[in-house]
Order: sequence, then C-alpha cells, then structure tokens
Amino acid sequence: MSIPVDPNVLTGIGGSEDAGVYKLNDDTVLVQTIDFFTPIVDDPRIFGRAAAANSLSDVYAMGARAITAMNIVCFPTKKLGIDQLRLVLEGGLEVLNEAGVSLIGGHSVEDDEPKYGMSVLGIAHPDEIMTNAALKPGDRIVLTKAIGVGVIATAIKAGLASGESILDFQNSICALNKVASQIAVKWKIRACTDVTGFGLAGHLTEMALAGKRKIRVYGNAVPLLRGAYDFASMGLIPAGAYTNRDYYSDWVKIDRKLSETIGDLMFDPQTSGGLLIGVSAQCAKAFVEDLNGAGISVAAIIGEVTDADPEGSVEIVE
Repeated sequence: MSIPVDPNVLTGIGGSEDAGVYKLNDDTVLVQTIDFFTPIVDDPRIFGRAAAANSLSDVYAMGARAITAMNIVCFPTKKLGIDQLRLVLEGGLEVLNEAGVSLIGGHSVEDDEPKYGMSVLGIAHPDEIMTNAALKPGDRIVLTKAIGVGVIATAIKAGLASGESILDFQNSICALNKVASQIAVKWKIRACTDVTGFGLAGHLTEMALAGKRKIRVYGNAVPLLRGAYDFASMGLIPAGAYTNRDYYSDWVKIDRKLSETIGDLMFDPQTSGGLLIGVSAQCAKAFVEDLNGAGISVAAIIGEVTDADPEGSVEIVE
C-alpha cells in the first residue's frame, strides 16, 4: 500500500530522523513527534518527568521550539490505583511547565502495563532545522549527557545502586535538552540527534548512515554516569545492550585496546539521553565551553568525522 505523499513534508518516515517536519510557509515548519514507554523507575513522579523529557527531546534534536503536547497514557488503574496515575501525570506537568510547553489534551486507555509519554508539536524556521544527516568531514562530535542509564537502571533493580548513583541517574533522565538545543541553533549547527534506546553507538551509526560518513569515537572521552563503569564491569548489562550490539555490529568496529566495559557501555540503551551534535573543528572547543557555561557541565567532545563513507561506519577507539 502506498504512503501518502505531500511535497511540504521535509522529513517523514522514509529516514531515521527524530521527528517529522512539515513546511507551512517560507518562515515556519511544524515539527511533530510521539514517544512513550514503560516505567524504568518505581517512583511514579520520576517516571512521569522522564517520559515527558524524553518526548520533548526529539523536537529539541531537530532544533525546534516545543509549543504543545498531548498525553498518551496506558494504565492499570484497577491494579495500581488512580493516585499513582495522578503522580505520573503531575511529573509530566512539572517538566512541561519547566519547558514552557502547553498541555492541550491527550488520550488514555486501561492496560495491564503502565505506559506514558507524549505527542509533541514544535515550530522552527526552515533554515534552523537540524538533522542526523548533516555531518561534514572534520566535524567534531559533542555529547551533552553522560551515558549509562540502562546499566544504572539494572543496578537499581538488583538493589546495588548507591544513593548518589540513583540521584545522578534521575537527574539525567529528567533533564531537558532544551538549552543544549537553543545553543546549537544559536551556533547555526545543522547536525544533531538524541541518544535513546539504540545506545550511543547505535545513534552514531544512524548519523553515519544518513550522512554517509565515517565517525571515530574516543571511548575514554565519553562521559559516564556515576557508578555506570563499575556496574557494567560487574556484568549488570541490560538485554537491550546486547540487542543493540548484534544489530549494529556490521557498522561499528571496536578497537581491541579499548576496555571491554567501555565497549559494552557504548551500546547501553538510554532513556531521555543527551544530544549528539556535529560542530566544525574550529568552533568545537568554544561551543562546548558555551554549553558548560549554561550548566551542561558534562558536555564534551567525544569524537570526529574522519571521512566520507558511502556505507556509513563507526569506529570506537581508546
């Protein structure tokens, strides 16, 4: 069956972009996305905050300003009770208020397993849209959040995570990518995506494939959540990390000199992860300093685009 086509659709389901983009006129595009997931934490309010931040992230990854959102709720109210649902929704509202985004509705269904997220609408100028296909040879790769969410979540389930590790984890998954996106737009960045379920290596691969580039990542330069390395070295690797490694193995090559633990973390599935941004070599240091000055303290240069590559590839070295 054919897919409806409109010439004003600038990005749609044909690629691996973070959101769809529809051109309204020469000055405005609409950016539309939807995302929801099952709880990765027991605290319903934190779950709501993380789900909202994650849903908004795809709009920010495109360089747009999120303006409205609609709730998507699947919840076993008879089993967990309406009070738990209320806490989830309150967590989502807290993030929307922080982001300056209006909640305009939503839809809910009774379900055996809780799920929560949002459909988000954003707007941008066509010239300010960022895509995952815009990397250029020589660009430096900047990451704005530490990785290790999947590993920490696994450690929490096992009752092994410390209070400090849990706090870092919660702060990370609930943090908005809004400011990082705004700074990227200010710097006229064109290459960006966010890091979620495919892990760092997977989303770098998406950028490499979309832009037909070869990317080199310096594994030891990648920021990690507190405790992530130790837990990963203990074998607390979520199943999704192995799935990611298997799927992306044709495109991702890992230097044997790199720590096996760091290699595992490259595929760790993230929830509400940071932005991956491509910036020119001459601007990269100042760009990161701008991010750091805005409170995004872990932002760092983690790699570079080394060459064109029709097949797309990622190498991870020390």
